[in-house]
Amino acid sequence: MLERYLFFCGDSHTLGSGDPQALGWVGRVAAAAIAAGIPVAPYNLGVGGETSVQVAARWRREVEPRLPEEGDPRAIFAFGVNDVTLSDRRLRASREESLAALEEVLDGAEQMKMRSLVVGPAAIDDEADNDRIAALSAAFAELCGDRGVPFVPLVEDLRRSDLWRRELEAGDGAHPGAAGYEEIARLVLAAGWVDWLRS
Repeated sequence: MLERYLFFCGDSHTLGSGDPQALGWVGRVAAAAIAAGIPVAPYNLGVGGETSVQVAARWRREVEPRLPEEGDPRAIFAFGVNDVTLSDRRLRASREESLAALEEVLDGAEQMKMRSLVVGPAAIDDEADNDRIAALSAAFAELCGDRGVPFVPLVEDLRRSDLWRRELEAGDGAHPGAAGYEEIARLVLAAGWVDWLRS
């Protein structure tokens, strides 16, 4: 089996901010792949505070120097929470900008002959924001469905999770600790992560 070079491009949830074990969900799903016998080389390219537009603007120049001469490179995109937060009473990214950014990264990955998977934005400790996150997540899911790209929704499951809410309350309201990232990893795994890597 060719080694899977995994490029996780996203925000602070991708980075794993707040996890005292320094694994985040990315480290956990990479470990699950190794445990399943799949050789992987994971690169965490998360940057805290970034919107989808900002991720789209930088991801290619960060991925290209890391592309292997041999292997199976894949892109995992995870962003959106920061898009719907307010700055001076305006969204940091409009719905149209967010969708255009997602289209841009998926187009770029296709041009680079990389398979893509999208992990939707997570819930935070603000229900008004969560409503906007849920709407954006649904739009991302529709776009991915139209393109045949796997999409892993998070927001609704996490909104209903008492564990997730406790984790946010114990943290800064946006980032969980280790147990919260384990919950995200569980959702990604349940959505067919290992099968996608094997395919």
